[in-house]
Amino acid sequence: MDLINKIHEMSRQAGKTIVLPEGTEERNLRAADYALEHGLASVILLGSKQLILEKSKNFELKNIEKATLIDPVDHPQKEYYARMLADIRKKKGMTLEQAMQLVEDPLYLSTLLIKDGKADGEVSGAEHATGDVLRPAFQIIKTLPGVSAVSGAFIMILKDKTFGDDGVLVFADCAVNPDPSVRELAEIAVESAKTAKNIAGIEPRVAMLSFSTKGSAKHEKVDKVVEATKLALDMNPQLKIDGELQADAAIIEAIGQKKAPGSEIAGKANVLVFPSLESGNIAYKLVQRMAGAEAVGPVLQGLAAPINDLSRGCSVNDIINMIAITANQANGINAE
Repeated sequence: MDLINKIHEMSRQAGKTIVLPEGTEERNLRAADYALEHGLASVILLGSKQLILEKSKNFELKNIEKATLIDPVDHPQKEYYARMLADIRKKKGMTLEQAMQLVEDPLYLSTLLIKDGKADGEVSGAEHATGDVLRPAFQIIKTLPGVSAVSGAFIMILKDKTFGDDGVLVFADCAVNPDPSVRELAEIAVESAKTAKNIAGIEPRVAMLSFSTKGSAKHEKVDKVVEATKLALDMNPQLKIDGELQADAAIIEAIGQKKAPGSEIAGKANVLVFPSLESGNIAYKLVQRMAGAEAVGPVLQGLAAPINDLSRGCSVNDIINMIAITANQANGINAE
């Protein structure tokens, strides 16, 4: 079973509900139809009910009637969610009148549905900028207890199966934090290990990457990686992690044994934590383009409930896969 099929099967077993705020958009409708037909998740679609039903008929979609449809502008619980939002944001001076306007925004309503336990996660971004997707998430869902940094991981599926776990690795942070602090880097390591286990279904072996392996170079940036490795282990003593390691020492066993003898991670890593956003982003794009790897993501990590942001150029398959990934994230968070 390949990884995508494995992710879909795990999603079917999770039995979660995912909200799609862009419920009238064609790609979202087609992805929802597929998810419902194949049991990946229950789906809530936000938008005009009339428009959703008209479009689903025009597109010859047979399963949209199984979804829960909510019109953010006109639904029975609008005031209920407005009061919830006003209460959450009262320290920021939000009035009920302001909240009544904001809950008409599907991106706000979707996070309130999650907060209220009506949905387990959200997939959005086909029509909205990342900042618009994340703003209500930070305001309403917030981060997991003890987590200060949200980060973005990619699940890399390589053609060469000798790397990682049968060609599967997790790269992070490739999407959010330009220059993470020691604590943020440690949090990224812990959360990326969860992503490897909950989404890719692999037992994480985390390498904290640097331009140095075990003191081969001296620099404050090397020190940061060493400190972050120790802190990540303090946060999760069961975590299989090592650092600092150069990339070749992390993923090629012969080099790992030579540069870091005795390490249970060197040469065997399947989670690569990069010291900065620039290195992570450059690395995943190079591997994607030059090695022909499939890059699944970014998967947002560290939020109290999974909210994942799509590229505006995403395909229907991208949305389908992100629905399954989000369901698996929710299942992992609930199991903690």
